[in-house]
Amino acid sequence: MSRRRWFADEFSENHAALLGEHAEHLVRVLRVRIGQEFDIATGASVRRGRVTRVTDQRVEFDLGDEVPSVQVPNVTLLLAIFKFDRMEWAIEKCSELGVERIIPVIASRTDSHLISAASKRVERWERIARQASEQSRRATAPDLQQPVKLKEAVKLTAPRRIVLSESEDQVTLKTALGSPPSDGGVLLAVGPEGGWTQDEQALFLQAGWISATLGNTILRAETAAIAAAAIVVSELS
Repeated sequence: MSRRRWFADEFSENHAALLGEHAEHLVRVLRVRIGQEFDIATGASVRRGRVTRVTDQRVEFDLGDEVPSVQVPNVTLLLAIFKFDRMEWAIEKCSELGVERIIPVIASRTDSHLISAASKRVERWERIARQASEQSRRATAPDLQQPVKLKEAVKLTAPRRIVLSESEDQVTLKTALGSPPSDGGVLLAVGPEGGWTQDEQALFLQAGWISATLGNTILRAETAAIAAAAIVVSELS
């Protein structure tokens, strides 16, 4: 049976610790005991950790041998902000799938109340991404960044820059990927509910992005994000 994986809140040389709510879950829900072993991710590596001290707000480990860990491909998801409950679902599942970076994007069709609240949600989104990454046994959680306006997001660079577009009916996402770059450098943009506006699609085109489709069906924003992430990560793995 595989060991549960946790991301260390503190670590140095051969010691690590989980703190606060992170530790409390281990203590109260899983009833951790001294001597139990888990996989502890420290950013640079994942090592076997043996519990040496337990309190309500702190669980300490001695770190042993390094354990094998799958590295995620270099995929950045530009996710237009939409209803928070559905967006959190997309963040969770894309984290499980192996997206390396998630950037919330302010689009024309993003509701004003979501825009004003988005920056305060980043900490919650980070926690969701971290928990999903621990569950799926990643070595690191996605880098979840502060929201940016679309005009800034389209300037980001990568060997492949692909935007999902409802107006595209010829080029599939797999075709747009072509021969994946050796470093897996892919930017993938997914629009809000209602899709990108014509002006936004023109902005992507002017910046040199490739438009792609997931097929003839109309998908919810969170479904499109998860489906697209699964395709891209699979192609790069």
